[in-house]
Formats: sequence, structure tokens, C-alpha cells
Amino acid sequence: MSKSPLILALLFAATTATAQQGVPGGHFVENWDLDGDGQVTLAEATERRGDVFLTFDADENGILSPEEHDLFDEAREMDMAENGEGHGKGKRNPANGMLRDVTDTNGDGSVSREEFMGAVPAWFTSMDRNGDGAVTTADFGRG
Repeated sequence: MSKSPLILALLFAATTATAQQGVPGGHFVENWDLDGDGQVTLAEATERRGDVFLTFDADENGILSPEEHDLFDEAREMDMAENGEGHGKGKRNPANGMLRDVTDTNGDGSVSREEFMGAVPAWFTSMDRNGDGAVTTADFGRG
């Protein structure tokens, strides 16, 4: 199954029209908050990240090849350029938890579903700055 980069980018930008403009973390919360309650739980982050993996695993073999990961990186970069609004740069950028050097734990150049999903708990914890078990825009504020 072949997926175009444009379709892949739409995965990230699905709620651009309603994203909280100018609010640090607003775009992330809008896209990852599956039940619309204004917060992202570990369960939601895990489900959504699984969806992301399936979208970019074009040959459906359970592994993001270097080429598939390149498409993923391109789509993520396009989304950040269009919706990042300067927030979440540096260590607190949610996209950092999906970088190949973070998820390719065995260093073989490919990222298995297990590697990609295994990174979710630490990634989620790094965003949940107040440790309340939910990521909200407050977790992205200054400080």
C-alpha cells in the first residue's frame, strides 16, 4: 500500500483549523486528545502513536524502514513548520520523542513497532511536567 507524503502530513494537521492558535502545546493537545476533554492521557498517547506507526508503515511489516521513517520525518517537519508557531522547541518539543535516534533503540536504522511503542511511557512522562498523568497546554507553558 502506497501513501503520499501529503496524505501522511494530513495525519498531523487534521485539526489545524481548530488548533489553539498561539497557545504552547495547543496543536499537540488538539491532535492527540482523542476524547476532546482538553488533556492527553497515556492511553490516548499510546493509541495515537500506534495510529501514527501504522500510517507510516507503508508495507505493513511492523517495521519503519529507513525510507518509511524519512517520509515520517518529512511529514512531521511539514507539520511543525505549518503549526509549530515557535512553541515546543528544544527539549520540550513533543516531536523529539519520535526522532529516529530516540526510537531506534538497537541502532539498526529501522524502527520496529515494539521500539516505537516502547518509547511512549518515557516520552509521555517528559511532556507531563506536573506529573498529574495528563498532558495539557499548561505542561507546555514557560517555566
